[in-house]
Amino acid sequence: MSDLKVTKTRFFAGVWEGVITGANAQPDLEVSHLGAALKFELSTSENAPNALVLRIPVPADLLSDGVQVFLISNKTTGRTLNSFTIIAGEPLEDDIRAETELLRAELDMLKKAFRRHCLETS
Repeated sequence: MSDLKVTKTRFFAGVWEGVITGANAQPDLEVSHLGAALKFELSTSENAPNALVLRIPVPADLLSDGVQVFLISNKTTGRTLNSFTIIAGEPLEDDIRAETELLRAELDMLKKAFRRHCLETS
């Protein structure tokens, strides 16, 4: 089970879905949010005989303003196999806009400094 790999396939209608490969037996997984375990479903894959399908229904009560991180880990080794993040809320939208504006201003400053450097050294 050391080659266990979880790959996202989609997030649709509040359910995160992924494919697990490298499992010789039923893997001992844990899905958590802020340290609390979440329910999930494991089933065999119709498309790949050596893969499992992981489905994680995201409870609506876990969604709120800000960033929510969900971890998928191997209980046996404690290793994080994958994670997904849900970002929501109007206040966060303002933060992202402000950060984007700051990045643009810094990029403009760097472009000007680079052009000035190129003129001075040519």
